[in-house]
Amino acid sequence: MKPFVKPGSSPLLLAQPHGGIEIPEAILVRLNAVGHARADTDWHISRLYDDLLPDATVVSTPVHRYVVDANRDPADVSLYPGQNTTSLCPTTSFDGTEIYLDGQAPSQDEIVERQQRYHQPYHDALRQQLERIHQAHGYAILYDCHSIRSQLPFLFEGRLPDFNIGTNSGSSCDPSIESALQARCTRATQYSSVLNGRFKGGWTTRHYGEPGRGFHAIQMELAQCNYMIEGAPWHYVDDN
Repeated sequence: MKPFVKPGSSPLLLAQPHGGIEIPEAILVRLNAVGHARADTDWHISRLYDDLLPDATVVSTPVHRYVVDANRDPADVSLYPGQNTTSLCPTTSFDGTEIYLDGQAPSQDEIVERQQRYHQPYHDALRQQLERIHQAHGYAILYDCHSIRSQLPFLFEGRLPDFNIGTNSGSSCDPSIESALQARCTRATQYSSVLNGRFKGGWTTRHYGEPGRGFHAIQMELAQCNYMIEGAPWHYVDDN
């Protein structure tokens, strides 16, 4: 389950940590029906961005977030203290429901092993590609591609805006990049958008965003209702 890497020639890297659906059999048999459903996948995220920017680099992982969440701190420190969220190796869904059979949740030793086996190789690939891009252009822009169901009371109230831009409160990229993306979303008046709202950027954005060194990182969390059916079997809607 190695990361997928498609090198491109532009300064842009599209990171896709949550589109994978693969779960090793030894873990799958320990999940309950909620876990097997994989409802918290960033469904069709690769398809959304495929060929949109053909010269961009793409780094993704086939591993499902229930195995290990590639956008969480490897030390499992909460990204949103005081708010409901999920961990490095989640034991609940985005609805707050248990995903493991009784007594089958991973131990601390297993969490460490999963981080090393699945989380670290993805970030090794990200870092390698960012360094390559930076060497070629003098800067690199990491665009962290995400999507989520538009209504999840366990995580947030009401309906999520369509475009959720996260720049770690402006610290992960140059202000001109943040402003350009926010302006582009605002011009799309048929959609709602927010800057650094409920989702300010995960560990990827916070870890790699070093604008002073020419590494700029932005997270985009899309409300899935804009391009798919938000329920099994999670069909893509072509005319959106």
